[in-house]
Amino acid sequence: MKLKQLPLALALLGLTAAASADITVKIGAAGPLTGPVSHFGKDGENGARLAVEDANARGITIGGQKVKFELVSEDDQSDPRTATAVAQRLVDGGVKGVVGHVTSGATIPASRVYEQAGIPSITPSATSPVLTQQNFKTTFRVIANDNQQAESMADYAVKKLGVKRIAIIDDRTAYGQGLADALAAAVRKLGAQVVSREFTNDKATDFMSILTKVKGANPDAIFYGGMDAQGSPMLRQVRQLGMKSLFLSGDGLCTAQMLKLSAKELDERVYCTQAGVPMDKMAGGAKFAEHFKERFKADVLLYAPYSYDATTALIEAMKAANSVEPAKYLPALKNLNVKGVTGNLAFDAKGDIKNGGVTFYSYKDGKWVAKQ
Repeated sequence: MKLKQLPLALALLGLTAAASADITVKIGAAGPLTGPVSHFGKDGENGARLAVEDANARGITIGGQKVKFELVSEDDQSDPRTATAVAQRLVDGGVKGVVGHVTSGATIPASRVYEQAGIPSITPSATSPVLTQQNFKTTFRVIANDNQQAESMADYAVKKLGVKRIAIIDDRTAYGQGLADALAAAVRKLGAQVVSREFTNDKATDFMSILTKVKGANPDAIFYGGMDAQGSPMLRQVRQLGMKSLFLSGDGLCTAQMLKLSAKELDERVYCTQAGVPMDKMAGGAKFAEHFKERFKADVLLYAPYSYDATTALIEAMKAANSVEPAKYLPALKNLNVKGVTGNLAFDAKGDIKNGGVTFYSYKDGKWVAKQ
């Protein structure tokens, strides 16, 4: 080789090396990692982390380069202001997509940040209908929304359990209030009466004043829209007041944590709904549960498979578009149709999961038992 050809050869060698070098693609994960609902956040984070690790183990090439995915996790403390700051930090940090947030109260304000930045975000668990009613182009959800849960709960409570008088309490979060409002509308349509409508907050633990008022209304059932950290002491105080009412809730209480927190108070008068289908009915549920426990030495709490699927959806859209750039893979995400752990991953025009299921559970013998 002539000396004057050496620079060209070296340049070509450099281009070849660059073409074969790994590129790192950051995927954000956001949820409460501290505070009273941190167990939901950690469960979701672990699901996303497992999806990233599995993708890296398979070896994925996009745009002619081998891609290494990196999960960038942030703690939003389930707080709207913190969530907005977290979202901006993820955007500034160069993430190409986001799995999160976990709660509706955090997800809704954060979604505006991602919309402005043009970065797709997929929540595994925020169920407020308001989220997708914003008509943002970058917002998606892999779980059924509150309207679907409320209709399922109302139908079962009125038609199967014979509830005619119901008291409704919520924690004033976007999730809790939205679910409670939807339930109130749904039971009224079926001819039941809302005899008491009360609210608390997502930090409270003393509900005696509210429950004493509710007791005076003599309801057949009490519905609580909120999370297990408040639902557990509320149920305890319901029983302390000698109330025989059924105790109903959504997926915030339909958890393994609730089983631990309220082991003494739970009985066959307690029911809950959960967006999605039972783990053993999910397309890849049994295998996922085993894989998850092997990796994290813990059982799936609730949202891990949905976080896994949200992460999978981002990665599959990137593969379909042959690009990791949000503007290029966003159209592929809108048209996605692939199999996930929880079921088929395909979104409607608003970004909601198509055919999102809802399951009704009752408590029996130390566990939640699917009724329908």
